[in-house]
Amino acid sequence: MRVLLVDLETEWRGGQNQALLLLKGLRDRGHEAELLTASGSALGQRAIQAGITVYPVSRGIFRIPAARKIRELLSRGRYDIVHANEAHAVTAAWLAVWRRRAPTQARFVISRRVGYPIGKSALAQARYLAADRIVAISQWSAERVAPSGIPTHKITVVYEGVQLPALPSAQRRAGARSRFGVAQDDPLLGCVGVLSPDKGQEWLIRALALLRKKFPGAKLVLAGDGPCRKKLEVLARELGLQNAVVFTGFVSDVESIYAALDVFLLPSFFEALSNALMSAMAYGVPSIAFSSGGPAEIIENEKSGLLVSGPDVEEISGAVSRILQDRDLAARFSKAGRARIEQKFSADIMVEAMLHVYEECLRNNSEQVS
Repeated sequence: MRVLLVDLETEWRGGQNQALLLLKGLRDRGHEAELLTASGSALGQRAIQAGITVYPVSRGIFRIPAARKIRELLSRGRYDIVHANEAHAVTAAWLAVWRRRAPTQARFVISRRVGYPIGKSALAQARYLAADRIVAISQWSAERVAPSGIPTHKITVVYEGVQLPALPSAQRRAGARSRFGVAQDDPLLGCVGVLSPDKGQEWLIRALALLRKKFPGAKLVLAGDGPCRKKLEVLARELGLQNAVVFTGFVSDVESIYAALDVFLLPSFFEALSNALMSAMAYGVPSIAFSSGGPAEIIENEKSGLLVSGPDVEEISGAVSRILQDRDLAARFSKAGRARIEQKFSADIMVEAMLHVYEECLRNNSEQVS
């Protein structure tokens, strides 16, 4: 199978991590997988390092340069599938295939990584109606696509996945904690993600203030950067937590964060899924998330982690306390959480499911032709 994956995002986030896992997974299974991406993008750089063929382009006005390059590549008849991995890519890929579709041309697949409905404008509708398949990353995300007027037979759920790592050794855990200036016996909470309003890190800082009444040595690591960093730093100082909250900025070797943690928290209000949560569970870190959105599909409450109702400081603090106080509970969540990822949210499962989507699109096209 020949696949062109299109992703014009310049920063490295969860969607770009999934794109790289998919490209590598397809290649490792003997398929031809190539990437068209924005010049200088983090994904492009990592894909090149992984030996993937990369076509760098300017995003340009209305994504026209990218659309022209896609059309040029398609004119050579090189691909069975054109897969748009994010919103900018959707526009470019749609422009490339618009008015050029024929039964024998490449099939058009879109990944839907957000939790809000598709716009009602004619342009927004046209882009998604042109797709052979829209792949939502969670049931929650899919439920928000369906009311947009997209035929339900075009919508498929393929959960994102992560690679299952080796569990961190005691030595690695000690080294990771030392890096962030955290003593070996201090309870350490952590969150990985962009520091933005919808990610909810404010509530972790507020919960830490309450938690430290019971666990005075407790600390919080916030890995990531973003527009809310200064506001969060001010809040930490106001609550007297300037020495208890560690702001790491962007961390390239994010596995060092998971190796250091006692508890992982995901306080996002509007998350379609979460690479960070899946990674934490894969590393065996007992995890807590808000019960809204995709994270509630990852954690089975009281079995593979804990779900809390939302930005309730006492509830968040209480959930963390349960894990810190009960070693058996923490061990159970660690083991069950890792098993949950291995059984349903692994990178291998994601790649196989996406291949099945591609095959269905090609089979449906073949039946139409015949």
